[in-house]
Amino acid sequence: MVIDVIRASTTIATAVANGAAGVFPVESVERARERASSLGERTLLGGERGGVRIEGFDLGNSPRDYTPERVAGRQIVFTTTNGTAALAACHEAAVAMIGCLVNRSAVAVAARAAAGEHQAAIHLVCAGVERQVAEEDLLGAGAILDAAADRFPHDVFDDAAVAALKNFRDARRKQQGTASSEALTAALANTPGGRRIVALGMQADLAVVAALDSLSTIPILTPQKDLLLPLGS
Repeated sequence: MVIDVIRASTTIATAVANGAAGVFPVESVERARERASSLGERTLLGGERGGVRIEGFDLGNSPRDYTPERVAGRQIVFTTTNGTAALAACHEAAVAMIGCLVNRSAVAVAARAAAGEHQAAIHLVCAGVERQVAEEDLLGAGAILDAAADRFPHDVFDDAAVAALKNFRDARRKQQGTASSEALTAALANTPGGRRIVALGMQADLAVVAALDSLSTIPILTPQKDLLLPLGS
């Protein structure tokens, strides 16, 4: 399960939930342009470098841009600084799916089912920033583990998972009387990734990525490992 809360995981989940015909994740800008050209004129190019939309691309990496009106029925070639690179690193996984705060309960259940089918462990892969740990991704991992712990209380978490779970629960409880989504928005704003988004004038994205369980869609890589589609499609 690849987690890039701010913002690739959230954006991919939003695009798929809003009717995109599929998301092709690629690592480089050049490869994205080539792939889009080969797929035809109704293909959209989406992605960012340094947090901002790539020149000449149709869309950036804000989930707010991937509305049904914009993406329904369209294929999207997508590249980001960290999220799509993390996904590419998981090419040997039996199943690779996208997780984030907005689909955390649905993806916890789906991952558990896949693990049972393949008799395999579940690996939560935090994309990070330039190969460094990102606090926002740890919050996302903790949120998914929180949902899993409620549903599958006898499953075993390793030390890193236990720490991520505690971190999420502490963040959610930090402001008593505050809704979970508001507390998470505040927590995300204090992460390096959150501060970067605020500095870019995209602070409205934080409330979107913090909307716990607002989606039930799980983007999953096809067996060919080149296209993300909703689970069950």
